[in-house]
Amino acid sequence: MELWYTEKQTENFGITAKITKTYVNEQTEFQQLDMIETEEFGTMLVLDGMVMTTVKDEFVYHEMVAHPVLFTHPNPEHVLVVGGGDGGVIREIMKHPKVKKAVLVDIDGKVIEYSKKYLPTIAGELDNPRVEVLVNDGFMHIHDHKNTYDVIMVDSTEPVGPAANLFTRGFYQGIYEALKEDGIFVAQTDNPWFKADLIQSVNKDVKEVFPIVRVYGANIPTYPSGLWTFTMGSKKYDPLEVDEASIADIPTKYYTPRLHKAAFVLPKFVEDLVK
Repeated sequence: MELWYTEKQTENFGITAKITKTYVNEQTEFQQLDMIETEEFGTMLVLDGMVMTTVKDEFVYHEMVAHPVLFTHPNPEHVLVVGGGDGGVIREIMKHPKVKKAVLVDIDGKVIEYSKKYLPTIAGELDNPRVEVLVNDGFMHIHDHKNTYDVIMVDSTEPVGPAANLFTRGFYQGIYEALKEDGIFVAQTDNPWFKADLIQSVNKDVKEVFPIVRVYGANIPTYPSGLWTFTMGSKKYDPLEVDEASIADIPTKYYTPRLHKAAFVLPKFVEDLVK
C-alpha cells in the first residue's frame, strides 16, 4: 500500500508527495506539527497542513530570505529572525562574518526541538555561540526592542493561526521602530497566483512605513504555485544599488551576486500588483 501526503493549497488545487515514514504527528500548543519522510523531497516539516520546508529544496527559501538583505546592509551586526524555528535562515546568516549576533524568536519551541532532531542539516547552526534562541512571541519581542537591530527577517508561516499578526501594518510599524536608523527588514510574502490580494495589501502597508520598498521572487517547488515573493523594506539602503563586485563569495546553491539584482525583475503580472 502506498501512502501519500497532500497539501490543499486552495479549495481546488493541491500538491501531493509519496511518504515512507511519519516521525512526528503532534498538536502543539499553537499548531499541528508533522515531520514526514517523502520519496521525492526527503524529510518534510508540515505545520497546520502546509509544507514549511524540505531537505531537497529548502536552500532556495533560506538563502533568499537571508542573503539579499544582508548584502544590502553594509554592516549587519545585529540580526533578528522572527519565526524560522527550523534554523535554515540562521544557518545562512552564520555565513556572514559581519554578523556579531543573531536572535531567533519562535513562538513554538516544538518546531525548534523537532527540527534539531530530524532536520540537522537545516538546524545545525542553532547552537552557534553567535546565536540566541528564544521561545517567545515575535510580535511582542519587536515591540519591546526599540532601535535594536540592523536587520530583521520575518520567516513566518502563511497568515493563519499564530502568524496572523505578522502580516499587519502595525507589525511593520513595530519593525520600523525596532530597527536602527539605517535598518532593513525582509519578509516572505507568499505567492502571486493564489494570494495576489495579500501581496498587494502587504506592499501597500510596507510602503506607508518604509521609504524604500522592493519585492523580489524565487522558485520554490514545494510552496504553493512554485513562485514565491519576498518584500524588503529599508530606511536607507536600496538593494538595487548594491555593487555586484562587493558581494562576498559564500557557499550557496541558489543565490549568486548576479542573481541579487535579477531576483527583483518581476513578471509583468506581479509587477502590476506592487506598483
